[in-house]
Amino acid sequence: MYVANLSLHDFRSYPELVLTLDPGVTAFVGNNGQGKTNIVEAVAYLGTFSSHRVASDTALVRHGTGGAVIRAKAVRDTRETLVELEIVAGRANRARLNRAPVSRTRDVLGIVRSVVFAPEDLELVKGDPQARRRFLDELLVLLAPRLAGVRSEYDKILRQRGALLKSAGVARRRGATPDLSTLDVWDGHLAAAGAQLVAARIDLVQRLRPHVARSYEEVSAGQGEARLSYRSALLAQDGDGEASLEEEGAMTDVSALAERLVTAMGELRSAEVDRGVSLVGPHRDDLVLTLGGLPAKGYASHGESWSFALALRLASYAVLSDDDDGAGPVLILDDVFAELDVRRRDRLATMVAGAEQVLLTAAVPEDVPAHLDGARFTVAGGEVTRE
Repeated sequence: MYVANLSLHDFRSYPELVLTLDPGVTAFVGNNGQGKTNIVEAVAYLGTFSSHRVASDTALVRHGTGGAVIRAKAVRDTRETLVELEIVAGRANRARLNRAPVSRTRDVLGIVRSVVFAPEDLELVKGDPQARRRFLDELLVLLAPRLAGVRSEYDKILRQRGALLKSAGVARRRGATPDLSTLDVWDGHLAAAGAQLVAARIDLVQRLRPHVARSYEEVSAGQGEARLSYRSALLAQDGDGEASLEEEGAMTDVSALAERLVTAMGELRSAEVDRGVSLVGPHRDDLVLTLGGLPAKGYASHGESWSFALALRLASYAVLSDDDDGAGPVLILDDVFAELDVRRRDRLATMVAGAEQVLLTAAVPEDVPAHLDGARFTVAGGEVTRE
């Protein structure tokens, strides 16, 4: 799959931008702050409705305007599909497919698939669990767009249940008996949505695992063994929470998992009321990264951390390609080569050179590896010029 045309209206720094893109490698070269990352960010946003740079959509809308539009023509085999997404600050996005409005915005998810490599990826290894949960969930949305709705529903239920727990905690501290009459209902709703997310994440971890091991070996030239495992708050009371292979298998049964979540919430109810938060569910889980048997976070060197982050993205590309009969997603390399040493730069460039479409950004021409020679655009002062 590749993006043949891209147009932006009031997206980030661009009042208007129209580009024709080709399969193969396309590089956007320009000094920092000129808008090159804004271009590839728009392509990536179409896949998951989220940015690898900011948490809020408000920053994506050009200052002083009411909304932004991203329009892209995706080509899969010989079939062309036009996707349009309108981002309205403070309101739900609106979408069109082949110029016709869709009833649900998430119906356009998965049409433009991409994998983004960026300097922020180091947080996957060195950062908090939230970054790794987001990594799993965004990949899940690309693989199964319906999970975007499950994820949104889970977040909404979690907020509502949290508000109830907080009010109950306040009542308890004042010496009153808290009203928990509706909590059982919220427990069931949270468990139903949460079980779907946990089961899907564990299935994804199992699919990623061999690709991560192989990609890390290639990027690092065989210097260490990279492994993934899933840590669940469901298991934390009996051990460190890290699921064994046998436990992983048991946690892919959605119905049984929902029952386990309801039971765990009941056992933790008093503690949840005291703290005013939900203590079990996918929002408390983590993707555990180990290197040579030791946690990558805290033990891996800077170079090893980069190799692990690259392995996670390369594994994502492999899983998406397997899911789509070998039709790989668009590969986006956002200013990543400037962060890598020469050896990792060359290995990464060699590994991704065969992708159907690679979009990369670089501050200077020298940051574009020779393996990735192709079309080139210069980005300066808001102007994008093809060389």
